[in-house]
This record gives sequence, structure tokens and C-alpha cells, in this order.
Amino acid sequence: MSRIEIKSPLPGTFYRRPAPDKPDFKKEGEDVEPSDTIGLVEVMKTFIEVHAGVTGRGIVFLVDDAEAVMAGQVIAEVGE
Repeated sequence: MSRIEIKSPLPGTFYRRPAPDKPDFKKEGEDVEPSDTIGLVEVMKTFIEVHAGVTGRGIVFLVDDAEAVMAGQVIAEVGE
């Protein structure tokens, strides 16, 4: 099974949940649809939603919650 990469649209800090007391947008292993939010990238106190952009199975995150990311960095992968 080939994997599809989901990349960060911009540099910042990647968050897997909408707030510290809320559950993750997506848990490891869940399927995704293009419009699904998988996380947020925070840049200068502005939070940008990161959408899967693809239909895929079994999301695997390659960065940790609250980890700094660069624009174009692969943050997750899904199976086709």
C-alpha cells in the first residue's frame, strides 16, 4: 500500500487538538476525508487549520503535538 504525504502549509507550531482540554482532531490510525481537519499550525498567535486534503486510511503523524514545523514539512501520512 502506498502512502500519501500531508504537508504543513506554513512554518509554525503544529497542534493536534483545538485546545489543551479537547481531544485530538484525528487519532492515529483513523481514516480521513479531504475536508477533515487534522491539526492547527500557529503562527504569531494566529491558528490555521490543516486539512487532510486527500481521502486516505490509517493516518500516521510524523510530528508530535506542539512541535515546530517548516513549510512543506511532512506532518502525516495516510494509505490510499
